[in-house]
Amino acid sequence: MPIKTAIAGALGLMLAGCTGVPDNIEPVQGFDADRYLGTWYEIARYDHSFEEGLENVTAEYSLNDDGSIKVINRGYSTEEGEWQEAEGTAKFVEDEETAHLKVSFFGPFYASYVVFGLDRENYQYSYVTGYDRDYLWFLSRTPTVSDEAMDEFREAARANGFDLDGLIIVDQDRNE
Repeated sequence: MPIKTAIAGALGLMLAGCTGVPDNIEPVQGFDADRYLGTWYEIARYDHSFEEGLENVTAEYSLNDDGSIKVINRGYSTEEGEWQEAEGTAKFVEDEETAHLKVSFFGPFYASYVVFGLDRENYQYSYVTGYDRDYLWFLSRTPTVSDEAMDEFREAARANGFDLDGLIIVDQDRNE
């Protein structure tokens, strides 16, 4: 097998793995993207280099003309003393009623966005992971949540195999 074919195949498998779903995690079914659009506040997360040191993090979702979803993630860098913003695009991996999307902030490279928990009645809370359990977010329509809502998130995350030792509660106190 030519080396280019082997490299292309390995790269394809690697990238496909980044848009998968963690074992035993079920994306929300009956998902309504129109109800999910709008602003979400990051309540808790695992920290990663792309969000390290950010507080007051929000995600804004809106519909693009081509049917994909525009994603604007915004947060305040305490180290740099300024707001940072990243714009990306999300597309459904399966169908529009399955809350498994792939999101790209860097050209052709996509990563999974899997909603595995959702307040289906009001779309006020969302539990999100990536292609593996190294990614976890608790999103809310409001910048703060009740202790009960936080307890429900922790319970659901543990039940789905997440280790909460590295969970960060996001400060949402800064005004623009």
